[in-house]
Amino acid sequence: MIQDSLFLRAALSKPTERPPVWMMRQAGRFMKEYWAIKEKYTFMEMVKTPEIAADVTMLPVDLLGIDAAIMFCDILVTGEALGSELNFHAGIGPKFTQPIRILADIQKLEIPDTQKKLSYVKDMIQIVQSRLNGKIPLIGFAGAPFTVLSYLVEGGSSKDFKETKLFLFNHPDWAHELLRKITVITIEYLTMQIEAGVDALQLFDSWAMALSWDDYAEFSHRYIVEIIQGIGNKVPIISFCKGSSVFAPKMAEAGPQVISVDWNANLSELRKSIPNHIALQGNLDPSILYADKKVIKDRIYRLFDSMKGKGGYIFNLGHGIMPDIPFENVKFAVETIKEYSW
Repeated sequence: MIQDSLFLRAALSKPTERPPVWMMRQAGRFMKEYWAIKEKYTFMEMVKTPEIAADVTMLPVDLLGIDAAIMFCDILVTGEALGSELNFHAGIGPKFTQPIRILADIQKLEIPDTQKKLSYVKDMIQIVQSRLNGKIPLIGFAGAPFTVLSYLVEGGSSKDFKETKLFLFNHPDWAHELLRKITVITIEYLTMQIEAGVDALQLFDSWAMALSWDDYAEFSHRYIVEIIQGIGNKVPIISFCKGSSVFAPKMAEAGPQVISVDWNANLSELRKSIPNHIALQGNLDPSILYADKKVIKDRIYRLFDSMKGKGGYIFNLGHGIMPDIPFENVKFAVETIKEYSW
């Protein structure tokens, strides 16, 4: 039974014989097999073609032997579904054509028939689950409202989030109107994923580290609370943000089953401030995967030794795998993890 899987047991803070392993961006640009697909299609063609997205989702299952798959998609599809034109540019990343600047820009955004607008994700999940055939769990995901807002306001990635912060500070009412729309579609989107068959969910608040404590509470945390409450306890929910080393105690108040932690925290020390019924995920610095294999093994085992006997734990990176990390190092890391026992 899938509920007895290593990953789901750990996510529910049940005992496991070793730490389960999956990695953010595990189906991605560090694999030559990914590029073989990417050469034929644009990124959004890959995302919106269920068979292709399923192929990419399955790459780390087949090539790495991880303990959970995560669907291949993008956190910004909810922003696009609301009506903002989204494009991906080589070497630049995602771009919304018309960044939000005034209230009228927000009012133009409309919550769609999510089942119809994002049906390609539902179809992909069903294809992946038919291929997994109960072998390992499948994780679905969505971008957290603040992070999606930041892309909509900035128009793309940002180093200083100047436009986003001015938007929050000068027009908090506008920000909350936009965040409410993103929250509604996110709840509908994640509910659709559950109905399609995902076994767990992760919320990515990738840019939460741009916020102060009070601003995180007002513009991020409150909406994550709404999402988790809106979804209920149908599947385990993982809450991740860059900044989780600081915000983890606040994140715990939202009621996720798992908190995924960036690499700045001492995980065993952080464990003391997180309720025992909430599992921890993380938090190896992804850059360690550039290092010699001896170093990779030492750092992984050092992390595991520190988490022995400290409740539910899932191995992951503090953020995603970088594109130029050697595939053989990622493979070695997974094999090293599987050799370990508590």
